[in-house]
Amino acid sequence: MSVSSSYLTVTHPDDLRSAALAPVVTRPGRGFRVLIVGLGLVVSAGAAAYVYQLVNGLGVTGKTDQVFWGLYTTNLVTFVGFSYGGATVSAILRLTHASWRGPISRIAEATALVTLAIGATFPLIHLGHPERVWMILTNFQINSPISWDMIAILTYLFATIVLFSLPLIPDLALLKSEPLLGGWRQRLYAWWSGGWAATLEQQQHLNRALTGIAVVIIPLAVMVHTVLSYAFSLTSRPGWHSTVFGPYFVIAAIYSGVAIVVLTTAAYRRAYHLRQQIPARAIVNLGYLMAGLGVAYGYLLFTEVTTEGYVGEESAETLLFSLILDRWSVLFWFFVVTGLAVPVLLIALRRTRTVGGVTLAAALVTGSFYLKRFLMIVPPLTRPLIDGDWGTYTPSWVEWAISAAAVAAIPLLLMLVFRVLPVLAVHEIKEINNQHSELDGGDAGGSE
Repeated sequence: MSVSSSYLTVTHPDDLRSAALAPVVTRPGRGFRVLIVGLGLVVSAGAAAYVYQLVNGLGVTGKTDQVFWGLYTTNLVTFVGFSYGGATVSAILRLTHASWRGPISRIAEATALVTLAIGATFPLIHLGHPERVWMILTNFQINSPISWDMIAILTYLFATIVLFSLPLIPDLALLKSEPLLGGWRQRLYAWWSGGWAATLEQQQHLNRALTGIAVVIIPLAVMVHTVLSYAFSLTSRPGWHSTVFGPYFVIAAIYSGVAIVVLTTAAYRRAYHLRQQIPARAIVNLGYLMAGLGVAYGYLLFTEVTTEGYVGEESAETLLFSLILDRWSVLFWFFVVTGLAVPVLLIALRRTRTVGGVTLAAALVTGSFYLKRFLMIVPPLTRPLIDGDWGTYTPSWVEWAISAAAVAAIPLLLMLVFRVLPVLAVHEIKEINNQHSELDGGDAGGSE
């Protein structure tokens, strides 16, 4: 067997079908029901808080004339960043024909779609009058980064929907006759799969379409996060006006996005006993990717801090001092340790380079980068532009409730998605296994 084929999930076809449909056909246990109810209550509380905000205005939040962005903007940048990791992991691994991509591709694509959909709601939540959002289109300002953001995010959302939907066609055609599915799921699968008959021509068209969307989504995602960074870097405010913000946002998005894909994959691997179908090697490989991205982000952070500090421009130096040694220093160094140093060490050391170690590293990265986005947004706003006292910002219960609802909505939507659709890309895994079986057969024949 070749080295690359050791990454594969070699599973009997019937076992693969059963594993892919395990979250769909398994009778929900008590833990599942409790989790669904708990997450649903958190989301409902957030929805109620938003209605309260809608009725009473943005005065119920902790924002002021000085600190006009807070948790809502932190959520926007964080959740859109999460989506980038899932989309690019799937796209890059597909383009490079990585043999271990099959078991994680569906989870990565679903995570990208769910987190992007949630993140895209926060520009509306942040508006005092969301019913006026149509005015962005009717009074489109080409020189406004906010207008660019809207176009970029909507385009990215459409591409992510296509990336998630296309690979489902052969899977649903294959699984639509499963007797355990029930009538409405069988009808859904039959409708979604259309006239798929697994002919050579259909497979060629599908592969071309998937390659095309994979090629498009990578630069599109780079564009989205670069444009998102422009909302900050195209201002003269100290701490934001920086040429490094574009790559800063892109690397942070992939790093934290890969981390949430690891968390989701590990959760489904454990909950539905998919250890055979999702090998440890796939999660460890994602860990290697995380480690490389963590080092890259650390380099950008070091570059930013040293250049700002060395030049010593008064406004930037004051902000930098507050981050590193004064007001925000505890949070800043907490991020450096838990978001960069510890995760990279967990993956670098052989003893902790396991599924558990990589999952712990991913959990630390996910939480720490939420904190980092908060530190990127709020401290520059609290610093006075001309003179006066530093501002303050304390999120209100409304902001915390809506933010908690957004966090809870990620696992809730993923659980609901995979109660309807297969969690594993059956067709893709079979295709990869067949390709490498042929290669192994060829190698064996040549060696004889």
